[in-house]
Amino acid sequence: MTTILLTNDDGFTSDGIRALFQALQQIGRVMMVAPDRDKSAVSHSLTMHRPLRVKHMETDIIAIDGTPTDCVALALQKILKTVPDLLVSGINNGPNLGDDISYSGTVSAALEGTMHAVPSLAVSMTEKTTDYRYAAAIAAELAKLTLSKGLPENTLLNINIPAEAAIKGVRVTRQGRRMWRNAIQETTDPWGRKLFWIGGGSPYTDSATDTDIHAVKEGYVSVTPIHIDKTNHEGIFQLRDDWQLEKNGLQSG
Repeated sequence: MTTILLTNDDGFTSDGIRALFQALQQIGRVMMVAPDRDKSAVSHSLTMHRPLRVKHMETDIIAIDGTPTDCVALALQKILKTVPDLLVSGINNGPNLGDDISYSGTVSAALEGTMHAVPSLAVSMTEKTTDYRYAAAIAAELAKLTLSKGLPENTLLNINIPAEAAIKGVRVTRQGRRMWRNAIQETTDPWGRKLFWIGGGSPYTDSATDTDIHAVKEGYVSVTPIHIDKTNHEGIFQLRDDWQLEKNGLQSG
């Protein structure tokens, strides 16, 4: 029987992961191993300063008091008896587009699965919702395709799904650039001491039309292959040939 490891960064009680849990059961056995609370924007962090507690909540549902990466690492190395056929992370309540994927616990969980050679998908809704059924159905179809066709080596799929009424189709995209203006708010506490709050602001993006950001803006499901090799291979030639770094070395003073 096909085995699917399911996780997220919003916690095991979130509506998104529960909808996905039901949809993926049409494919095989689903084992949910997810954080016991919201762990959004923790990126690829591991908990190394304290032990982790594993809680069996329901049949095939386990909660861990750690990060999404903790959940995947423990599931693959300690909890599951066999390597799963697929890992799905999500459904995230909000987009993971452009530069945001660097902070995303949803994408990082899929990255951890990819590092362990498990085909992995990260799934996000680009708009806040309480009904994830149609998004879960889309994710299940992409899960089936992944199981039948496979993925390129060392590659995960980052999937972003717009609102149901807006969907026109699917686009295979690249990661765009999506940064934020005024993302750090300055305030004070009751004693007048300065505080900073990270979040909010206004997004600004590049103008390219082949990106994940443009696809969802136009009403398409964005499917982006993300490679775990972050090397800029053109940069290697610049450092070797233009900088002559290997030939000249480093000279101080």
